[in-house]
Amino acid sequence: MEDSQDQKKILTRLKRAQGQVGAIHRMLEEDSPCLDVLVQIAAVQGALNKAGQDLLANHIEHSVHQVFENADAEARANKMKDLMTIFQRYTHIGGPS
Repeated sequence: MEDSQDQKKILTRLKRAQGQVGAIHRMLEEDSPCLDVLVQIAAVQGALNKAGQDLLANHIEHSVHQVFENADAEARANKMKDLMTIFQRYTHIGGPS
């Protein structure tokens, strides 16, 4: 990861998600209403999705950009293959992985 500010932002999101998972665990132990638990689960999913988006953006801005600026055609093709794999996982294009 190139930018320490970006890394700090992603770590903050992950810590928040970790805290929310702990809250979900406590809510279940305390027999909280299902809808309240589901709201917290959705919040965790949102936090993890945003962390993933931020990390992917950072990767594209730094690693992918560098390969396309400085590498040969084979390295660029390999980087594109890597990107397609991660996009398929994040967007579920092409069915389950």
